[in-house]
Order: sequence, then structure tokens, then C-alpha cells
Amino acid sequence: MISLLRFTLDLFSPEALPPPCARAGQPGRTPGRRGALPDTTDTTDTTDTTDTTGKLKPNQPPAQHGWAQAAPEIIATDAAQPTHQAPVVHALALADACEPASAAHPKANREALLGTLRVAYELKRGKRRTIGFCVSADGLTVSAPRWVKLGDIDSALREKSTWIVKKLHEVRARHDRLTAARIVWRDGAELPYLGQPVRIVLDPAHGFSGVGAELQAPSAEVWAASSTPGAAVMRLLHVGLAHSASPEQIRDVVQAWLMRQASRLFTERLQHFAPQLGVSWRKLSLSSAGTRWGSASADGSIRLHWRLIHFRQPVIDYVVVHELSHLRVMDHSPRFWDTVRAVVPDYAGLRSELKDESIARW
Repeated sequence: MISLLRFTLDLFSPEALPPPCARAGQPGRTPGRRGALPDTTDTTDTTDTTDTTGKLKPNQPPAQHGWAQAAPEIIATDAAQPTHQAPVVHALALADACEPASAAHPKANREALLGTLRVAYELKRGKRRTIGFCVSADGLTVSAPRWVKLGDIDSALREKSTWIVKKLHEVRARHDRLTAARIVWRDGAELPYLGQPVRIVLDPAHGFSGVGAELQAPSAEVWAASSTPGAAVMRLLHVGLAHSASPEQIRDVVQAWLMRQASRLFTERLQHFAPQLGVSWRKLSLSSAGTRWGSASADGSIRLHWRLIHFRQPVIDYVVVHELSHLRVMDHSPRFWDTVRAVVPDYAGLRSELKDESIARW
């Protein structure tokens, strides 16, 4: 009797019952198989799912993929494996999952991975004592002494990686702003003049006394139609060209007009500030330099970039005073900046505006 009772209890013990899914007519299924999240607490080692090349071995579920990607292989192997655990899904860092962004110098001869940014840079060897970094519109340039090993250069890059990546992003953002502000030379195009936008109007019937263009104030009707009383209304630059004029023709006429305005205004500001600084300038030249807004020579020659005419007059005044101050102090020592400050006390803000503001590309 005791043996019979023990047999009966064993027969109905929980351990003897089939899995719930088997009772539902699905042999081999574990609870929560469909739609359940993988068990992230499993500590099964899956390092052997890849070979030494980093590729997946055959017949192995991709551990770095999610549940949906692993499901077909799991279903296919269920018949051969009546019971098994849910696949282990290891977390993959976003930086590892994403293809690194890149920044390439057109003359790149070396490459480095700085965080998630793949930087192809130009390495220059020369007679210098330290490793130097320069970020420009082209990208990163690294200058190093001839005797410095490549490993030391790589270490220096890693050490300065935060600064380099920040500067590369800033240069890219500035490039994007400049590209977005590119002028399309046509009737109705807008461009900045003394800090305010002007609109080009092709006006073949208008006479401009041989100067090609003329800036006109809006008519009384335009002022009256202004939606915001007291607000500035855009001025119109009438250009004496036919409506069929090419973009190059429009650009050339507008540039010639802007350069005339720049020469006139720059001369006025030089004459205004030179006595305050106690210096004499001899000659003004308009520049188209790619990297400098102005320069000064000891003989009193001043060169100013004609596209300064796009900026507000206070910014132009800062550049004029800057170059005139060089006729007293031919360097950028504290004494030089004291000279600038004596005439333009807020020069630091104007200098930042000059560096940060985006000038429309031509």
C-alpha cells in the first residue's frame, strides 16, 4: 500500500508534468518563446561565435543581432533541440555599431581614428622642435620634426583628439553655413551690404552714368506697404543689365560696384582714425587674399579685403584701426592690443563677429 501511494504521488508531482507549451500541442517550446525579450541576465560565454578575422562562424546565431534576426535559426533548430535557453543578446555600444564618420584632407597621407571620427590628415616633416596641429577648411594638418617616431605622433593625436574633433566639427559647420548662404546670381538675388541685405534688380532701361549699378531707397509705396512700421525695408541694387544676362555678368557688375563702395568707405575710415592714432598711411589697396582681412607695411601701405564691405561699419572700423595700429606696433604684443583698445574699446566683440559671421560664397 505504501509503495502504491508513493507511486501515485510521484505520478502527479510537478516535476513529472510536461512543460506548459507541450500541453498546448507544441513540443519542445519553452514558456515565453514568442514575443518575449531575451534573458539579459544569462552569462553564457559567446566569444567563440567569431573566428580570428571577426567574421561569424557558420551555424551560429548572430549574438550581436536582436531577437528578430536570430528567430529563423532558432525555429529551424527547435526540432533537434527539444529544450534550450533563449539566445543570449549582448549589448553593442552605439559607437561600435555605427560606421565612424570621416574627415579627409585632400593631401592626406596618414589616418587616425579619434573617437568615432576617422581622420585622414596630412603629415608634414620639417625643421621644428614640437608636433603642431592645424585645422583648416581642408582638414587636419600635422607638422612634426623629422626625428619624431610615428608612434609618438599617434600618441599626440590621441592626447589632442578632443580639441581636434571639436575644431573639425566647427570648420564643417562653418562650411555648411557658407554653402547655404551661397549667392545665386539672378534677378532678385540678395547679398549683404554694410550688415544689411540688398536685393538685385535687373534694370536695363535705367541709366547709371557708366557705373553699372545704383543702390536706391525703396519707393514711398514700398514703405507704405511695409508690414512692420518702423522696420528696415530692404534696399534695391538696380543693375543695368538685360534680364537675359548670365550669372557671371551679374556677378561681375555687382562686384565692381561693391569694390567701388569699399574703396570709398575704407578711405574715409582711414582718414578718420589715423589722426587719433598719430600715424600716417600712404596708400590703400583692395585685397582678395584668402586668409587675411587686412595687412599693413612699415612704409604706410594698407591692404584691406574688399569683401569687408559686407560687414557692419563697426566691424570695418575695427579692421581699419587694427591695421593702422600696426604702423605704431608691428606685432601683436600687449602694447599693440592696448593701442587698438584706446580707439575701439569693444574690439574683442567685433573681432569675434568678424571670425564667426558667415559671408556668402560667390
